[in-house]
Amino acid sequence: MKTKKKIDKKILIADLIESYPELGNILVEKYGFYCIGCPMSSQESIEEGAKVHGMSDEDIEKMLKDLRSQVKED
Repeated sequence: MKTKKKIDKKILIADLIESYPELGNILVEKYGFYCIGCPMSSQESIEEGAKVHGMSDEDIEKMLKDLRSQVKED
C-alpha cells in the first residue's frame, strides 16, 4: 500500500494528484490548476504553482485547508 503524502504547501502537484486523485477536479474547477497534467507538475510544489497563478499566501493557506477537508489524512 502506497503511503499518502501530507498535504502542505511543499507537496509537489504530481504527488498530490497521485496520492489524492479525487482532488484533481477541485484543483482544476475551483482553483484553475490546469497544470495538473503538465510536465512541470512533477517539479513544482503546490505553493509554487499557486504563486504562478497569482495566489497570495493567504489564498494558498485557504486552498490547502479546503483540500485537506476533502480527504481524510492519517
